[in-house]
Amino acid sequence: MAGLIKPEDIAEVRARTDIREVVEGYVTLKSAGIGSWKGLCPFHDERTPSFHVRPQVGTYHCFGCGESGDVISFVMKLDHTAFAETVEKLAARIGYELHYEEGAGPRREEVGRRQRLLDAHKIAAEFYRDQLLTPAAAVARQFLFDRGFDRTVSEQFGVGFAPQGWDGLLRHLRGKGFRDDELKLTGMFSEGNRGLYDRFRGRLIWPIKDIAGDVIGFGARRLFDDDQGPKYLNTPETALYKKSQVLYGIDIAKRNIAKKRQLVVVEGYTDVMACHLAGVDTAVASCGTAFGSEHIKIARRLLSDDGTGGEVVFTFDGDAAGQKAALKAFEEDQRFVAQTFVAVERSGMDPCELRQHGGDTAVVALIDSRRPLFEFAIQASLRKHDLNTVEGRVAALREAAPVVAQIRDHAIRPAYTRELAKWLGMAPDDVSRAVGAAGRRAPSSAPTSAPTYPPAEGFAPRRSARPDPRDPVATMERQALEVILQHPDLLDDDAWLHVGQSHFTAPAYQAVHAALGAAGRPESGREGLALWMDRIRDESPEPLRPLIAELAVTPLPAATPESLERYCRDILAGLFELQITARKAELMGQLQRLEPDAPADERHRLNRELMELELRRRQLRQRD
Repeated sequence: MAGLIKPEDIAEVRARTDIREVVEGYVTLKSAGIGSWKGLCPFHDERTPSFHVRPQVGTYHCFGCGESGDVISFVMKLDHTAFAETVEKLAARIGYELHYEEGAGPRREEVGRRQRLLDAHKIAAEFYRDQLLTPAAAVARQFLFDRGFDRTVSEQFGVGFAPQGWDGLLRHLRGKGFRDDELKLTGMFSEGNRGLYDRFRGRLIWPIKDIAGDVIGFGARRLFDDDQGPKYLNTPETALYKKSQVLYGIDIAKRNIAKKRQLVVVEGYTDVMACHLAGVDTAVASCGTAFGSEHIKIARRLLSDDGTGGEVVFTFDGDAAGQKAALKAFEEDQRFVAQTFVAVERSGMDPCELRQHGGDTAVVALIDSRRPLFEFAIQASLRKHDLNTVEGRVAALREAAPVVAQIRDHAIRPAYTRELAKWLGMAPDDVSRAVGAAGRRAPSSAPTSAPTYPPAEGFAPRRSARPDPRDPVATMERQALEVILQHPDLLDDDAWLHVGQSHFTAPAYQAVHAALGAAGRPESGREGLALWMDRIRDESPEPLRPLIAELAVTPLPAATPESLERYCRDILAGLFELQITARKAELMGQLQRLEPDAPADERHRLNRELMELELRRRQLRQRD
């Protein structure tokens, strides 16, 4: 069992990774002042940039939707990867070796081997893509053209062609420095008496990518009559390619799936292409296997399948095989919290053929015609029986009642119970009793219980109570925290002492100040500041972290280093003067409460502290 990544390594990866470089892989950033960058938020639609990144402290925050965090959370949310996987990916990006506890993590040679496999697949995808432009690939280009895909579309989806020879790709990869023992592990080659030879020959090729966009395998379609192999041939199981976990098109659909809370499942590569071109940009396809439990885990993570909405739409042909596939999908339905639907094309056309005959609008209309999967399953169960006989109706009720009992929505279930009674021509009370009995017989994992998969991370962070922006004291406290979090290097020892002694009145800012105290002072340098921010986040309750990120990226009103330094100094001076005033008021109260016969040295002590505070306030006001 792989061990946990050591916390100090996680902190190092977070500190050493330039968050601006990572974010710019997804978002175009422009300067928003000294040390600050902004762009259009990748988590919600907007026209005016409100997404801010401050590389110096390794933090981002969107002032529009409230999303915030560090580089690890950013990659997790956009690539929909697990925490450990994200840290390992970022560590590999900067060449940092991770260490694990409570077990062994992937060895360095395994990490290197995986990268070699990814490199081989990337080069192979480029090779196949280039081959599609050669004269030998005319039949492949015609195949695409006949289905409504021109060269631009082919390039968009990276479609390629495997030449008919036995070693075209083999020679190409050997020429790139790959050894045969490495190539055996890719799944792109078979082995015979004479050694390795190309697995895919004379076929149209689709690169299959993981959710992060790395090529991990290929799907190949037969083109020539003398090809005795199967119509579709995929990469076999490898260290990279696990067909039960692969969804073709997930890399280009993931953001739209998360944004629209919709996942459309189609059957083939060309169907995915047709859907995306028609505007159904949430379409994916399983590769050489049924849509199963591992695929559902991926879908739930993308949909944030936590009971707050979302839908999964399965598209199937109207023939017997398509209906069988739909019912198979219904067996997995209870693993979702999202509503599941089925869209069946009665004439038997798949989305690719539908687009050819009816254009983009026909594909969209197919998805719009979806109906609940449980309704489809009920109707399918009824079609098995002769409803013109008493025996047939009773048998149909026995088969359909458990389906109705599985409907999760308690408001909808009675309505479908009445519908079933109409379809069967039976008394509603009899059907209701049958549905109730079927529900009681259901196992403990029935759909009325919560799913066993952990809910995916949401896209709306919880907010702590925000201080009133009209309160001038709270405003000053906020501005001071912005300065401290963004430019701690401008605070000298004396300033840090006064920060530690300060008292914040707004509860939220008081909590941030407490986290600052627990985190201690930062070390110098960018990595030191990032580690310091990491400590502050760790010392903060989760609801407070979006506020900390917001304070850390809020643009400060300064255009030059000189004006920035003056602004920071003035804000801190204002904070310290506020604290002095509060302390003076407290001391004056103590003086007034002293009894006439109180010890003289106590009165002298209070007066002396008052004089020192007044001197300190004058120094703050006179400081340039």
